[in-house]
Amino acid sequence: MKYIVVTGGVMSGLGKGITAASIGRLFVDMGYKVVPIKIDPYINIDAGTMNPFQHGEVYVLKDGTEVDLDLGHYERFIGEEVTGDHNITTGKIYRKVIEKERRGDYLGQTVQIIPHVTDEIKNWVRRVARESNAEICLIEIGGTVGDIEGMPFLEAIRQMHNEERDEDFALVHVTLVPLDAGGEQKTKPTQHSVKELRELGLHPDVIVGRCSEKLKPSTKKKIALFCDVLEEAVISNEDAEDIYEVPLIFKREKLDEYLMKKLKLEPRDSRKEWEDMVKRMKTLYEEVSIAIVGKYVDVRDAYLSIKEALKHGGIEAGCKVNIVWVDSEDLEEVGDFTLDVDGILVPGGFGSRGAEGKIRAIKYARENDIPFLGICFGFQLAVIEFARNVVGLSGANSTELDENTPHPVIDLLPEQRGIDEKGGTMRLGDIEVTIKPGTIAYSLYGSEKVIERHRHRFEVNPEYIEKIESKGLVFSAYSDGGRRMEIAELPDHTFFFATQFHPEFKSRPYKPSPPFVGFVKAALKYRREEEI
Repeated sequence: MKYIVVTGGVMSGLGKGITAASIGRLFVDMGYKVVPIKIDPYINIDAGTMNPFQHGEVYVLKDGTEVDLDLGHYERFIGEEVTGDHNITTGKIYRKVIEKERRGDYLGQTVQIIPHVTDEIKNWVRRVARESNAEICLIEIGGTVGDIEGMPFLEAIRQMHNEERDEDFALVHVTLVPLDAGGEQKTKPTQHSVKELRELGLHPDVIVGRCSEKLKPSTKKKIALFCDVLEEAVISNEDAEDIYEVPLIFKREKLDEYLMKKLKLEPRDSRKEWEDMVKRMKTLYEEVSIAIVGKYVDVRDAYLSIKEALKHGGIEAGCKVNIVWVDSEDLEEVGDFTLDVDGILVPGGFGSRGAEGKIRAIKYARENDIPFLGICFGFQLAVIEFARNVVGLSGANSTELDENTPHPVIDLLPEQRGIDEKGGTMRLGDIEVTIKPGTIAYSLYGSEKVIERHRHRFEVNPEYIEKIESKGLVFSAYSDGGRRMEIAELPDHTFFFATQFHPEFKSRPYKPSPPFVGFVKAALKYRREEEI
């Protein structure tokens, strides 16, 4: 097994996840099977309870594990679906260690960070790498060097480095190379970051310099000299127009060649799938504007997978997607409004804040025949809007938003009620969905059975399905033997489509999600017709 570890210094948010994912993509293109592991030093067991304002999107894996958004980058870049075992947190490690201590597995020893916690980390990494049948294990350590909560993980990596053959281990360190007021590239932050890393017993094999412009040869030479790495091992990672260009930047910098030499590997294939996709993306000339109406619009990473899925749909449809961010709370406070866009998307979310603004946006899309896509909570609110304004069920709502609603068109199913722990009522991960032939959903998917990822609690109330469908809203897909509605559509609308599941989690740049392709194509058609 070959191990590539990615660490970061100076500041968070430099793009360690994109760096790791891009390295993984380079090896995939050379014919290697890569398994990614993300280490998050926070004490939470997983990301499921984290506020999107603080942490961005909660990404859901096929087994239902709620994880950091970087796992989404891995799946989109590398093309492998991973599980909860591929996301290690301090909470998971400490829980395992404490469970062993309580069982007496340590035979009365004093349980300490070294060796018990570090051994648990190493065992976890090696087990996941082994069980994946991969050839390269790619490990990203979240946070920055020097963070107190990350120390046990860096120590575990130091031990692993000593325990593995040198040719089986490579450490990539991502640092910031800022510009001063005069436009000079400054290497001091990188020098200090590497110094701190070396004080922990780790020495980088590669330094990736994040910068606003390409690293100058003199800057590379200075970093190599002061950080004790080869000049060819200093890699420029300047700002790119799009994150999908980063693997190509690394290839231009010959990072793949250097790592292959370090790990004593030989290339097998020379796949052009990714390069061709980027070329196609960069030649798009038509544009559409899509409004994302949500309550986390100040933190764009809260809708990261949706942004990427729209981009994927645009590549397939042959157009660039420009996102217009609309705060749903603002729509609650204005009178009549106009959204000058080619499509409206209402994403998932929890809670009442901004919900009525989203409902107003859905009504606007329906009444003005503007292409609409609703996801998860957006699906539920679309049902509520239709029930209120077309079926005539005054006060229709979800019991999540109003326990006393006279028409609970969205509700918990009987077996979910009375469960105190909210997580106990969640549907998470891959679930099989049955699609009715002759529907828009079937024309998009081309199949009666699909697997899509879920993250929701409330359902369309079965007592209202017949009444709602009698007025024209079609529930075109279901799961759980027909007890749970999965897709709603309006056949006579330009494009009015909503899913209870999250199709964005399975969208890939080279294999876009069908609902997003259909939505963007409808938006492009709408744009063309408006321009006539």
